[in-house]
Amino acid sequence: MSVTIKSEREISLMRRAGEILAETHVQLAKALRAGMTTWEIDRLGEEIIRSYGCIPSFKDYDGYPASICVSVNDEVVHGIPSKQRFLKDGDIVSLDAGVIYKGYHSDAARTYGIGEISQEARRLIQVTRECFYVGIKHALVGNRLGEVSAAIQDYAEGHGYGVVRDLTGHGIGTQLHEDPQIPNFATKKKGIRLQEGMTLAIEPMINMGRSDVCWLDDDWTCVTEDGSLSAHYENTILIRKDGPEILSLPAEESAGWYAQAVGA
Repeated sequence: MSVTIKSEREISLMRRAGEILAETHVQLAKALRAGMTTWEIDRLGEEIIRSYGCIPSFKDYDGYPASICVSVNDEVVHGIPSKQRFLKDGDIVSLDAGVIYKGYHSDAARTYGIGEISQEARRLIQVTRECFYVGIKHALVGNRLGEVSAAIQDYAEGHGYGVVRDLTGHGIGTQLHEDPQIPNFATKKKGIRLQEGMTLAIEPMINMGRSDVCWLDDDWTCVTEDGSLSAHYENTILIRKDGPEILSLPAEESAGWYAQAVGA
């Protein structure tokens, strides 16, 4: 395993990549509406990313055909945008996007409700987001990576949800996916010790039902095996000596992230 420690120059570039991605998500969230196709979401996302002189991280990555992964309802991740897929009132939609700025990546995902969604769906989205914040409270210099993973699992399962085990978070930098892999569940190995300068993409993927998933025939779209709803929340973070910095949130949110963490 080769985990990269970023220099101050690299951190500044990743910070800018994160700022651009945060703004992309803000604009996409404002545009979402019933009747919109998932293809329109992708087109808008790519336009926003390229307007900053950046490249979408996901476009043509291992053959993925779009810039924004758009996953609806029981789709966990990697949904392929389509002109035939229309959002409806009551849907939940996960948007996963990445930005390359001067050779450095950022990666972040959000799940939104379309129109009036059920109380159960709203709770799933909220708890998934909280899983991220609960997890990164443990993303401290000297801690084991497994402490982040275990905290996410404990919180999600404590609310009765399934934690996806077939997909993980990851390191990030000049490559979209770098070492280490970051499970959202405890493993026998405690994981590496966190060091200042590491950059990580932490991304809880939480199902309303069981943890089991399967893939559609397009070989990309991952869905819950039992057909239950799934939510996704991700940010790119930087390990610092005084605590983690979230690189892919708007500045006003990033500055006060600790107050958003459950139990803080």
